Amino acid sequence: MSNVYLYAHGGSGNHGCEAIVRSTLDLLKDTPFEKKILISSRPNEDIKYGINELCEIEKDIMPYSKNSIEFVRAYLQLKLKNNYIPLDKLDYKKTFDHIQSGDIALSIGGDNYCYADVEKYIMLHEMLLERGAKTILWGCSVEPDLLNNSDITSDLKRYHLITARESITYNALKKINPNTVLVADSAFALKPMCEKLPLEFYNRDMVGINISPMVQKNEKIPGITLSNYEILIEKILEETDMEIALIPHVIWDGGDDRVPLMKLYKRYQKNGRVLLIEDRNCSKLKYIISQCRFFIGARTHSSIAAYSSCVPTLVVGYSVKARGIARDLFGDEERYVLSVQEITEKDILFKKFRWILQNEGLIKKKLVNEMPQYAKRVLVAKNYMEQLFN
Repeated sequence: MSNVYLYAHGGSGNHGCEAIVRSTLDLLKDTPFEKKILISSRPNEDIKYGINELCEIEKDIMPYSKNSIEFVRAYLQLKLKNNYIPLDKLDYKKTFDHIQSGDIALSIGGDNYCYADVEKYIMLHEMLLERGAKTILWGCSVEPDLLNNSDITSDLKRYHLITARESITYNALKKINPNTVLVADSAFALKPMCEKLPLEFYNRDMVGINISPMVQKNEKIPGITLSNYEILIEKILEETDMEIALIPHVIWDGGDDRVPLMKLYKRYQKNGRVLLIEDRNCSKLKYIISQCRFFIGARTHSSIAAYSSCVPTLVVGYSVKARGIARDLFGDEERYVLSVQEITEKDILFKKFRWILQNEGLIKKKLVNEMPQYAKRVLVAKNYMEQLFN
């Protein structure tokens, strides 16, 4: 009996990564795999948020002997040819060695091919193919311009199946790998976990707000993103009776949403209509987001939690995934996504939100009508994976 491995997972402190793991494992419940195993770079985080109750967890990088011939050969490659890949392979060898022909390996990182360490993911894919695994690039987004890189293109061609979570990626990847299908991110099917809400939520007139260091790093004018959020909050407090919930979705060191959110909270907490939500697992965060009247989100999976709960949403994005998902849902991303690279005015975020506010009824109706059919795309990924297994 074959096993299914979920790999390229950074850890559940990124609740988007956690949402992909939880929703994917839920899809795999009635599939004929003997084991579901998560290969993680931060297993302690996964245990903290309860992923160990859903599947086995293995550490991705394992210690190895420096007295072995393999190490000597790899070390010489580094010194003589400046080739670090053989040494990197040794880090993953023990974890990958028990993967066998017929096992299925899901690369669940989503947009890992968009980042600087793409060579690592090409290497991991190569190792899995060498062991006979059937490989799937699961729920991915890839910037079309990256396909000008021949190393990336050559690697993407080798996947047995690619499930693209939005049409911009699908249209680009279908040209180079015919085994590409259009799906929805599995997190659209994530089940919210009900819990007691802060008292402020019970008037059901809450604006959820998420900001991330990632969008701040992609801004063209230093500090302009946070300034836009400040004006947004001030205008909401001045011109409406709504309250504001600041909601973190990633708590990793160096990328902790709570850092910019705390700055906002400290600035406006005396107003009495702004609260900061504490960290919790992705299912509980989805429930909180679902109780908002509006949502403004920078993290992709915080916006997916809002979309799938039919909450009118404005996304502050920096990449193809934000544009592609909004385009597929609404037919046009212009009104629903603000690209951080295009923020040049200090009040553009509020201007965008004002349109969402003024068109609340139409947006809500659109989401309510479209979401059941759109969410079925999640099952498309499962169906294609089962065909691959058979």
